[in-house]
Amino acid sequence: MSAVGKRNIAKIETTYSRKLEKAEISANRRRKLLIRRLTVFFIFAAAVSFVMISTLVSQASILEEKQKEKRALEEKLSDLKKRQNVLQEEIVKLNDDDYIAKLARRDYFLSENNEIIFNLPKEKKEKTSVK
Repeated sequence: MSAVGKRNIAKIETTYSRKLEKAEISANRRRKLLIRRLTVFFIFAAAVSFVMISTLVSQASILEEKQKEKRALEEKLSDLKKRQNVLQEEIVKLNDDDYIAKLARRDYFLSENNEIIFNLPKEKKEKTSVK
C-alpha cells in the first residue's frame, strides 16, 4: 500500500514542457502583480473617497451653521430697520413744539399757567391663586 500512496512520476523534460512551465510561472506572476495593483488601487480609492465624503459632510454642516447665522442676522436687520423707522418718526415728532410740551408735562410734571397736576397711584393687580 505504501507503493500506491507514493507514486514516483517522472517528468518529461522537453522544450514544450519548459515553455509551458515558464508560461504558467509568468501567468502566476502577472496574476499576483494584478492583485497587488488592484489592492493598492482600491486602498487609494477608499482613502480618496473617505476624504471626499468627510469634506462634503463638514462643508454641509458649515453651510447649515452659516444659514442659521444668516437667518438670525436677517431677523436682527429687520428689527433694526423697524427701530430706525420708529426713531425717524420720533425725530419728526420732536420737531413739533406741541409734542415736546406734551412730553414735558407727562414725564417731568411741568405745567402750563393755571394748571394743577395730580399724581394718582397706579392700581396693583392682585393675583388670585386657585387652590
